[in-house]
Amino acid sequence: MIKVGIVGMGVIGSHVADAITKGIPGVALAGVTVRDPAKAGGYRALALDALIRESDLILEAATQAALREFAPAVLAAGKHLMVLSVGGLVGRLDEWAQLAEKHGGRILVPSGAVAGLDGMKGAREAGITSVTMETRKPPRGLAGAPWIEQRKIDLDAITTETLIFEGPATQAVKAFPANVNVVAAVSLASVGPEKTRIRIYAVPGQARNQHRVTVEGEFGRLTVEIENVPSENPRTGKLSYLSAIAMLRELGASAQIGN
Repeated sequence: MIKVGIVGMGVIGSHVADAITKGIPGVALAGVTVRDPAKAGGYRALALDALIRESDLILEAATQAALREFAPAVLAAGKHLMVLSVGGLVGRLDEWAQLAEKHGGRILVPSGAVAGLDGMKGAREAGITSVTMETRKPPRGLAGAPWIEQRKIDLDAITTETLIFEGPATQAVKAFPANVNVVAAVSLASVGPEKTRIRIYAVPGQARNQHRVTVEGEFGRLTVEIENVPSENPRTGKLSYLSAIAMLRELGASAQIGN
């Protein structure tokens, strides 16, 4: 039985906790850690150090900033770490992977709001020449991002499809830490954050979060396009928490499809 501790009980953490409670073979909920005890959702709330001690796997469903604070402690304790704020791994993955290897833990990253990571990892073996991504979201789906706040972009004033950002994944994950973790996952599965390029558009009237990824290399060309229905939080697609639940289900399964 794998005991899972969840850090953060927003949309993702709450749905994962509910799924574990309803039943995932081989998986049990050890407890949750939240800044506000009222947000524990009725689940057993523990201090972070106690949660790490009582869990086999810590699932991060908080923020990039929170991940940076506690990830080393989780890995140094020899526990596995499942990361949802994937942008927090950019620039730190090698260091944390070494820490995980030293103490017998693993870093796990669900596919999140995108598909095709298995194909990208396969393509990487032969050599990838370019990875480009386009993300289109309703304007309010970008609300609160540092890029938006610093430039005082009035999202409510946008009336037509507007290019908000263009640049490498390394910059995007800092500019939109809660909005485009998907590009971090794509970059880590392919050519790396420096070489992965993204364009982010705000599209008034668009009901879904849309991502289109194009990968080219010696293998040929791979194009992935997906439209995610937003969750209760417009910045988070439903597929983000569904993919985490699916990964937990595979941990206790006797067969695995895809890599």
